[in-house]
Amino acid sequence: MAQPIIGLTLDSEPPGGYSKLPWYALRQNYCEAVLRAGGLPILLPHEPEQAQAYIELVDALIVTGGAFDVDPTLFGAAERHATVSTKDRRTAFELAIARQAVETDLPLLGICGGQQLLNVALGGTLIQHIPDEVPDALAHEQPNPRDQPGHVVRVIEGTLLRRIAGKEELPVNSAHHQAVKAPAPGLVVDAVAPDGVIEGIEDPRRRFCIGVQWHPEYAITDADRRLFKALIEAAHA
Repeated sequence: MAQPIIGLTLDSEPPGGYSKLPWYALRQNYCEAVLRAGGLPILLPHEPEQAQAYIELVDALIVTGGAFDVDPTLFGAAERHATVSTKDRRTAFELAIARQAVETDLPLLGICGGQQLLNVALGGTLIQHIPDEVPDALAHEQPNPRDQPGHVVRVIEGTLLRRIAGKEELPVNSAHHQAVKAPAPGLVVDAVAPDGVIEGIEDPRRRFCIGVQWHPEYAITDADRRLFKALIEAAHA
């Protein structure tokens, strides 16, 4: 059976560092996780008007994370927290392609900021800064390395994520200051941190539409690996 083609959204950076011109970037472990699971990764530049063309090329989509936020105006917020930093063209592309994926029932995995993007794309809202909105919040921007767990999550029984993970509790890494606030209509919460922060969402109406707040591409548990395997299996279907 041919390898399914898995599209991954890129991050973008302004001039400086790698290049004197604007440049795209993605950690290698995203692609390695796809390859290890049996997929063929391709990288998607930020061209919102080409979202439909890209969807027709790929068998599944991964919306990756990044050190930036979705513009609060996109989910109807009246105020913008001082910590918010946006990448507007990336967000415009990811909104367009995520909506196309959901409309066509293309398997989709949102990772960290990709989970937040998925929720906004479908009509949900976000917590703009966890320390200011969640009493006694955990350190969701963990001080230890990302290839180590930062806290645990409870995986909700009866969800696709629970069937994939096979466990009620998972150790996860954590690198975010925002999170899902109100899930979009039709989405269900499938993982929660001990402080109540939503760590996973999914759309039970779709064959595979999951967002997780942690970074499973680091493969710190077997459940992380199984999540990519499940995405590839859905892409084969």
